[in-house]
Amino acid sequence: MLKKSDPKTCSVYLSCFIFASNFKTNETMKKLATLLVVGAVAFMYACGPSAKEMEEKRIADSIRVADSLAMVQAEQQRIADSIAKAGEEKKKADSIAHQDSIKKHLIKPAKAVKAPKPPKPAKKAKK
Repeated sequence: MLKKSDPKTCSVYLSCFIFASNFKTNETMKKLATLLVVGAVAFMYACGPSAKEMEEKRIADSIRVADSLAMVQAEQQRIADSIAKAGEEKKKADSIAHQDSIKKHLIKPAKAVKAPKPPKPAKKAKK
């Protein structure tokens, strides 16, 4: 830390005084503030990502989205297959239970459905 009696401190105070005395008018301060704002904006713009980095980020994002969609579709397919398998197992179990009920004479077997007879040809009208 610098002490007031140190010659370096005096030169720092003197340079600050000279710097401040050069900007006494409001007009000069406005110009300085404008210059600082423009410089800050230019600095922030220069620190941003380059076009190459933005393209790489876009590609990575699209790959991430595609992978996510593929995972969702795979999960939906797995669920649909599981539901279909459960339906088949239920149908098989119901069929076995129905046959057991018939064997135990709890229910009557279904009547066989006869195929409909073909229609008879229409008689020709006499003239």
